Order: sequence, then structure tokens, then C-alpha cells
Amino acid sequence: MKNYLKSSVILTILMIVFIGIYTIFVYGLGKILPNHGEGEQIAINGKRYYTNIAQQFKSPNYFHPRPSAVNYNAAGSGGSNKGPSNPELLEVVQKRIDTLKMENPEMVNAQVPVDLVTASGSGLDPDISIKGAEYQVKRIAKARNIDENKVKNLVAQNTSFNIFGPSKVNVLKLNIALDQIK
Repeated sequence: MKNYLKSSVILTILMIVFIGIYTIFVYGLGKILPNHGEGEQIAINGKRYYTNIAQQFKSPNYFHPRPSAVNYNAAGSGGSNKGPSNPELLEVVQKRIDTLKMENPEMVNAQVPVDLVTASGSGLDPDISIKGAEYQVKRIAKARNIDENKVKNLVAQNTSFNIFGPSKVNVLKLNIALDQIK
């Protein structure tokens, strides 16, 4: 009994020290990096937005982000936790596909990008795929009465290339750039 108690006390002290040092290291590293661990922020008309948290855009004049299982609430991050064969999820995805095709009638025969109809694990993914952005180009060009090629070029300019995964487009940055087109 005495050996178990001694071992558990030593292990507890070691874990407190290790976790404490690790926490201080990560916190300190975050404070010396750009943005000081606060995430990238953009100020528009005196209001601050975080580019690493999805924002909801419903207007046909803007690119729409991925759906959110938490209604874009950063305080309640999480997914729906429904599996790919869950009938409720399949029904929700089908409704999203129907809505997307209704909003983008020019693309009714095109394949719908999966990221436009499924929520991310956090429900707050700020990025969409290049195909997801391209799917929405015709709607936005028509709604804003601008040349489709301008919108396509804007998507290309706002694409971030990733060596560890597919290239992506930040919806907030893309919509801000869209508002700057004269």
C-alpha cells in the first residue's frame, strides 16, 4: 500500500510539473508569435472579425460558408455527431443540396461540392474548397451585376495553397475582397 501511495504521489507531482511547463511554453510561444495568439482579425467599419472562425452570409451577393451544426456560435463549437448513414443527416444534406441548387440555378446540373452541404467537425470552419467557391461564382456575378471572370479571379487571388491538404478559400476574406470591387 505504501509503495502504491508513493508511486501515485510521485506521478502526480511529475504530471503537474510537466503539464505546467508545457502550458507555460505554449502560452509563451503564442504570445511571441504574430497576432500574439489571438488569431487573425480584420476590422471593418470599426467592427472586428476573426478570420479563423466562420461567419454566416445569407445574401446572394456573398459567398456562403460551410453549414454549421452550431449556428456559427463560437462559444458552442461542435459537430452534429451524426454518421454518414444516419437518416436524419441524409435528410438534412438533401435539403441543403436542394436549397443550394435553388440559390444557384445556373449550376443545377453541376456536381455539388460536399463542403457546401456538410458541416465541419467544429461547425466553425472558415474555409471552403476551391470547387465550393467556383460553384457560387455565377450566382454572385449575376447578383452583383459584374463580370464572372472578375469573381473567378478574386477566388484565385484569395486561394491559400496548403502542403498538408487541399487548397482552400477563406470565405470572410473573399467576401471582403468582393465588397472592394468597384
